[in-house]
Amino acid sequence: MSTVLYEHPLNERIRNYLKLEQLFAQAYSCLSGDLSILTSHQVFFNALFSILDTLERNDTRGDLIKDLEKLEQNLVVWSKVPDVDTSALQKNLSETVKLVSHLRIPRPTWWLLKEDKLLSCLKQRFAIQGGSSSFDLPQLHFWLHQNEVQTKQEVQQWLNLLSDISSALAIVLKFIRLRAEFELIEVDSGFYQDNGEGLLLLRIKLAKDAAYYPTVSGNKFRYSIRFMLPCQHTGRRYANQATVFQLARC
Repeated sequence: MSTVLYEHPLNERIRNYLKLEQLFAQAYSCLSGDLSILTSHQVFFNALFSILDTLERNDTRGDLIKDLEKLEQNLVVWSKVPDVDTSALQKNLSETVKLVSHLRIPRPTWWLLKEDKLLSCLKQRFAIQGGSSSFDLPQLHFWLHQNEVQTKQEVQQWLNLLSDISSALAIVLKFIRLRAEFELIEVDSGFYQDNGEGLLLLRIKLAKDAAYYPTVSGNKFRYSIRFMLPCQHTGRRYANQATVFQLARC
């Protein structure tokens, strides 16, 4: 059965992780397209500048180091479990150790992006609504119409400076998502709540043809899931009906 996956963080740290994961996906997706196309380069630079702003406002690097160190300890413990896949475990362990080492350097590599003259010029204009028009940024217009191979190499170099962050996010979120399997849940009134102690992330799967979607509120102590009908002329409405969904409490 085809399903739609919804995810909801239960603390600010995981919220930042998911936000960055989505921004990285947007930025990397632009490498496969033509950057001279308006929508492509707009998506790329908006994503890149949002990544930098998020990293500046939050101690994401410190949070990732702590999570990677916990993961390293767990991987060592799991390596002693009988019949464990030692090759996969060793691969994850070595990657985790390498990323901790890279993230611990005093000056993160992504800081070089703040010193890039082209990016500094563009960032100021992209912060203004509608400020990235070609007549406001002839420098960007010029750059976009250079050799495509050259511009994509420069984009790749910028993203390479963020690769430790994106790789650390990927492995941390992978193991958070692996903390729980999906279980089928049925409720009578389109509402579900439970204890959130020890949880970091909720993952909800609904059938693709379901006529409702979930909204989640809560924190690390308690959470609730309310299923809603799409907004029409009457605004948001509760789906007060029998509801079936899959839930993974990570």
